[in-house]
Amino acid sequence: MNEERLLRRYQALMGAVPQSVWVMSPGGEVTLLAGGGIAEKLWHPDAGTSWMDAVHPKDRDWFQRAWRGATRQQSPLDTIVRVRLDGVLDRFRHVKIVAAPVVEGDGEVEWVGTATDAEEHWRSRMREKLLARMAAVPAAHDLSEAFLTTAAAVVPELADAVAVFRVRDGVQAVGGPSGASAGALPERVGLAPGLPALPPLDADFLLGPIARRAIESQQARLLVFPPGGPTGEGLSEVSVRWLREAGATGVALLPVVVDGRTVALATIATCRGNPPPDEADLSLLRDVFQQMSGPLRRTMELQSIRGTALALQQSFLAPPPSVDGLAIAALYHPADSAAEVGGDWYDAVRLSADSLALSVGDIAGHDLDAATAMGRVNSILRGLAYDSGPAASPARTLSRLDRIVQALDSPSMVTVVHAILRREHGGWRIALSNAGHPPPLLIPADAPSRFLHGPTAPDPPLCVADRLSRTTLHTALRKGDILVCYTDGLVETPDTDITDNLRRLRERSDALVRRGLALPSLIRGLLPSPHHRRDDIAVIALQAEPDG
Repeated sequence: MNEERLLRRYQALMGAVPQSVWVMSPGGEVTLLAGGGIAEKLWHPDAGTSWMDAVHPKDRDWFQRAWRGATRQQSPLDTIVRVRLDGVLDRFRHVKIVAAPVVEGDGEVEWVGTATDAEEHWRSRMREKLLARMAAVPAAHDLSEAFLTTAAAVVPELADAVAVFRVRDGVQAVGGPSGASAGALPERVGLAPGLPALPPLDADFLLGPIARRAIESQQARLLVFPPGGPTGEGLSEVSVRWLREAGATGVALLPVVVDGRTVALATIATCRGNPPPDEADLSLLRDVFQQMSGPLRRTMELQSIRGTALALQQSFLAPPPSVDGLAIAALYHPADSAAEVGGDWYDAVRLSADSLALSVGDIAGHDLDAATAMGRVNSILRGLAYDSGPAASPARTLSRLDRIVQALDSPSMVTVVHAILRREHGGWRIALSNAGHPPPLLIPADAPSRFLHGPTAPDPPLCVADRLSRTTLHTALRKGDILVCYTDGLVETPDTDITDNLRRLRERSDALVRRGLALPSLIRGLLPSPHHRRDDIAVIALQAEPDG
């Protein structure tokens, strides 16, 4: 009697708590002992099927390994796994399974355990984890980097494939003009292992009407496909082909909105038999991708500043003048970083038919302020050079520039090389002064290249002290000789020795000259590979041409 009473009390207790108690026989038959809860909603195997078939395809492998390990070691199991709902093919719930082995007298082992609905708990933890990842994302150097970080956050936990498309003025804009159709490439794609590569999307790629409506309405859209994949209605032809090949079961379209403007469209697909996203998944994905708005806003601000600085800088970098007897080539290459632009310049101005003023310099800092200061310093130096004329001392001109710039409370430091070239029989005479700048490179027509150093180190930069004594160095540019002036981005990279870099520059220039390259090609060949560029680079080069 006491045992029956205890059993009734236990059954009453288990019926009142939100969990179910089950037992599995040694043959694998599962029986519900007490409680309804989630167990009544879960899929129940028919004859000839395994209860493991109810586990979500993405969870099946790891859950089988965990279950086999527990049975082999006869140790308890405590985990959360997605299990199919009864009568619903593609609906799953996260269930917390706690199980323990019970060894019978004959050595057979059965299992007793509980099943508790853990859906809200799992989603809460997943949301916290993903949003924490996104919160740690800084403003990226470019939008692609921000998109890549977000795609990596949701693959493969929430999706099998993510493609993010940039949007401008309400339509897709990567690689094409504004309008309902535009050439496009995904900014970044995250793919789970085993999926086919996304095909190249060329100028014939069209945004499907469903995607355009999502962009225009700024509302997320959820597409669930029938067996065999999408039918094609409302999707682009290219997208349909890939989705069918990947065995896609559904796609979520999520506009990413920043300050009321759609700046990107994220397409998130589930593939290879994995269930399509449901409304709860869509809500979580929406939260994650909208978390991009902060980093994207900062990235876009940096890009706007960089674009303004670059436009300002380019406005000051006028094409070099044409001078009889001289070939002149120049280039400016901004750094790849969003902030690294603004401080470098080159300039050349004719002082007379037989003379030229040349300068190349660098302002401390890499931002819009540096670009503005560069324009001011360059303009002042150009005016001083023209006013002083071809007979002026470059050292004296730089001393005057130093006093003016310090009086104007301009940048903290400026490095610059200023040179005057005067024609003479058989070539050109060069007088130059170096204020803390990398040394110009002279490439004689009949000898190895060398740097133009004075007897001591270069004079100090501008704006570091009052009324410094500056020096002028004299040399010649004979027929066929080349003079290359450049900023430090050409020879200074992190974790490298400047002496080694200068040596490599000289060796590279000699090799390029031996190839007989024209002056514009030669200076482009001096640029380091994109992987090693950390700073903006300005280069101006002169070559003395034969008479006539």
